[in-house]
Amino acid sequence: MKSIKWPKHSFMILAIVATWIKTVIVYHTSFDMKIENAMQQFILFINPLSFLLFAYGLALFFKSSKAKNRYIITVSVLLSIVLYGNVAFYRFYNDFITLPVLFQTSNFSDLGTSISAIVNPWDVLYFIDVLILILANKYWPRMKTIVKVNVEFRRAYFVLAVAMTFLNLGLAEIERPQLLTRSFDRELLVKNIGTYNYHLYDIYIQSKSSAQRALADGSELVEVNNYIRSNQAAVNPEMFGKYKDRNLIVVSMESLQNFVINNQMDGHEITPFLNSLTKDKDTFYFSNFYHQTGLGKTSDSEFIVENSLFGLGRGAVFFTHGGNTYNSMAERLGENGYYTNVMHPNNKSFWNRDMMYQSLKVDKFYDVDSYKVNEGEAVNWGMKDTPFLEQSAALMKDMPQPFYSRLITLTNHYPFTLDPEDVMIPEYTSNSGTLNRYFQTVRYMDEALKDFFQSLKDQGVYDNSIIVMYGDHYGISENHNKAMAQYLGKESITPFDNAILQEVPLFIHIPGAGDGKEMTEVSGQMDLRPTILHLLGIETSKDMQLGADLFSPEHEDFVIFRDGRFVTDKYVYAGEACYDKATGEEIDGEPCQPYADRATTDLENSDAIINGDLLRFYDEKTGNLKQEAVE
Repeated sequence: MKSIKWPKHSFMILAIVATWIKTVIVYHTSFDMKIENAMQQFILFINPLSFLLFAYGLALFFKSSKAKNRYIITVSVLLSIVLYGNVAFYRFYNDFITLPVLFQTSNFSDLGTSISAIVNPWDVLYFIDVLILILANKYWPRMKTIVKVNVEFRRAYFVLAVAMTFLNLGLAEIERPQLLTRSFDRELLVKNIGTYNYHLYDIYIQSKSSAQRALADGSELVEVNNYIRSNQAAVNPEMFGKYKDRNLIVVSMESLQNFVINNQMDGHEITPFLNSLTKDKDTFYFSNFYHQTGLGKTSDSEFIVENSLFGLGRGAVFFTHGGNTYNSMAERLGENGYYTNVMHPNNKSFWNRDMMYQSLKVDKFYDVDSYKVNEGEAVNWGMKDTPFLEQSAALMKDMPQPFYSRLITLTNHYPFTLDPEDVMIPEYTSNSGTLNRYFQTVRYMDEALKDFFQSLKDQGVYDNSIIVMYGDHYGISENHNKAMAQYLGKESITPFDNAILQEVPLFIHIPGAGDGKEMTEVSGQMDLRPTILHLLGIETSKDMQLGADLFSPEHEDFVIFRDGRFVTDKYVYAGEACYDKATGEEIDGEPCQPYADRATTDLENSDAIINGDLLRFYDEKTGNLKQEAVE
């Protein structure tokens, strides 16, 4: 009988296949990753392979069969530890390990007392590929055969590895565009690029941030501080502290743009409740207010509102700089006796919120586990707005007062779909299904907010609160310009129109105020922090913030977008062109230039603060560098 002729490099091939199959099985048995289509399933199947080809392929450079096999087994052990470490961590935290987590040992404080619940005897199976390789190396003579590796084979092998990497990344980009620049969810990263590549990416992100941070010494703050102080707006004495010690409820209205306010769709009122607030004497409605977010979208809006700093131009600051030192609105309110919390019925790791909220000094995060999601109440990545807001109001009833609760809605989120029972108005009819459905989800959210106000009254927390509601970012992108032109009755959407469409609504509702009105000043999300704190009587003159109090007589009609566009009361700069705001006509660029220079300075100063983690050198109580930074 002829003996079986095994292929060359059998031991390496065995290692690759064994670890690959094991990893895919672990994906499906140990992680609760939602797979929505065949493409996602295929990507999940192939994504371990590119890394494994490289990791095990380095064995081709070993000349000794013994050394090569020892290297392969070592790699198998290390990868098994990495995979099992994520499994154990996921069992407890429902999340994947990151470098910041490894250095924040307090996160593991509960693991010691729960180790028996995390580890079980069957976990030895997570190392099954290691056992197979050890046995094969010991009892399979063919595995010890010395194989000479020529340069051509090695080159062809690594060309295959590179090709597999690009295939994986290409499919991931098709399935999830801008995945690596919008790395907001660790589960998305693992689903698309795999556990092992995710850890490489995490190391890259953290190393890049650490290098920029390491080179900073605080001296950069002097110039930034001088700039901020010279452009600071004075407080309005009539409004400062007028509502001291009231509860603060801030609602982030998902994807809500201002063009739907006081407007109709085919005869149907889109936002009847919010429309009523624009005429309410207890409400200040800001009709010329803009979002200032970048790729971080909702998380950017959170960051801006908390810190009055821009998000970063590339990627999400929540993910890349979640461990920085900040002087957030939550921290300032906490220093003044407020119980601070964020309420969002989503996975706690989404946008790295669980880590970022610690840096923002938020006392508690009410994530999806804080809510009861009944059958038919789930939507997108969390919970429908109506039950979410109703349960949130109930939670507020038992909070120590005064409290600061920031709520993030979900239903009006792309792709803007509703269950049939939640539809209140018909779809619009255009070439864009996205825009067609958008009006329906906006209408649903509007009704949910109306019910929320009633719930606050029912729970007895309405009268002693300030309720701030703002649109977090655009909902309809430029990809739907043709449909938007149809709805707005325009021939086409110009860069000027696109800039104006970045308007989002802002409502500051103060029960009993009686002096509410429409505010037409050009303003943006950067202005919310100082405005809110001043209404509550909290001084911000020494805070490192770029926004200005909306009620200040010195507030300037000037709002900067993250991409360098800007809007003033007279001009709009968009598409590298200057426009007359009143007419929308393109004009000579000279009037826009001074504003463009200031926009660049503001963006650079904000980036310097974040990338260098400069606030660790700053004493917000004195408005100066900390003594140790000076020395």
